[in-house]
Amino acid sequence: MSDLPKSIEIHEEGPREGFQIEPGPISTADKIRLIEALAETGLHHIQACSFVNPRIVPGWADAEAVVAGFKPKQDVEYTALFFNANGLDRALAFRDKLAINGSISLTASEAFTQKNLHRSHAENLDAMRRHSALHIAKGIPVTRLGVMAAFGCNYQGDITPAQVISTLEDGLRIAAETGAKIDLFSLADTMGWANPMRIERTLGEVRARWPDMAISLHLHDTRGLAVANAHAGLRMGVTRYDSTVGGLGGCPFAGQKGAAGNICTEELVLLCEEMGIATGVDLDRLIEVGRMAEEIVGHVLPSELIHAGSLDAFRRKAA
Repeated sequence: MSDLPKSIEIHEEGPREGFQIEPGPISTADKIRLIEALAETGLHHIQACSFVNPRIVPGWADAEAVVAGFKPKQDVEYTALFFNANGLDRALAFRDKLAINGSISLTASEAFTQKNLHRSHAENLDAMRRHSALHIAKGIPVTRLGVMAAFGCNYQGDITPAQVISTLEDGLRIAAETGAKIDLFSLADTMGWANPMRIERTLGEVRARWPDMAISLHLHDTRGLAVANAHAGLRMGVTRYDSTVGGLGGCPFAGQKGAAGNICTEELVLLCEEMGIATGVDLDRLIEVGRMAEEIVGHVLPSELIHAGSLDAFRRKAA
C-alpha cells in the first residue's frame, strides 16, 4: 500500500459522458455553457464531446458545433472521444482547440466487447492494431492503454486480475507492433462491479507486473461504491481519476437502464480535500456547476453534494 498522494489529477468527462446518454435533446448552447463553466472551476482536463456515429449516439450529433462554439480557457486541456478513422478526422479539424492523443481501448470481457462494439476480442485486437497504426502514421502519439469492464461485467460476471493482465498484455503487443509508447494504463469499472478489496487486488497485481506504469481509474457509481473505490485507489497511490460533474452519464450499452454515471467530480474533490489531498478545484464553484448541469438535463442527478453543499460552506457559517 502506498502513502497517500499529495495531489491528484481529475479528468472531467461530464459533457461527453453525460450528454451521450440523456434521452431528451440537449441544446448546443447548453453544452457549450456547461463546458465553459467547468473550465472556471480549476479543472485542467475536460472531455468536451464525442465524434461518434450520430445514428448510434444522437446526443453528440452536434459535436462540431459544440467544439466550434466554446471559448477555450488557456490552462485547460480539452479532449474528445472517437473510435475510428472518421472520428479521428473530425477531431483533427479542431486541432487548434483539442488535445488529440491516441489510445488502445480493449475490454476484459468478451461478452461486453460483443455487446458494445459487435466484435469478438480477436476482431477488436485487429481493429485496435489498425487504429493505433493510423494514429502513428498521422503523427499522433498513442500513449494510453485502456481496459473496460476491468472489475466485472453485467454480461459475463466477475473479471479476475489475471484477465485484466492478459488484456493489458494484448494491448502492449499492439503497441510494440505499431510503435506506440504507452505511459498510462486506464482501468474502467464500466458497469459498477468494483469494491475496495477488488480495486486493491487488481491494482496490486497489475503493479506487481508493471511496477513503473502509471494507472488511472474510471469509476462508475452504479452500485453506490464509487467514492469507496476512489478511496481505495488513493490508498494505493493512484493520482489520476476520470469523473463527471453531478454524476452525469452512464454506459448506454451496459444493459442496466437508469444506472448512475461516473463518480461525481464534486464528491471526489470533497473526499480528497477532507483527506488533505490537493485537487486545485474550487469546490463551491464546482457544486454550482453541478446544479447547472441538473437544470440543463431537467432531472435530479446522482450527486448528493450538489444538494447538500460543501462542508467548508458550513464551516464558514459556523465560524
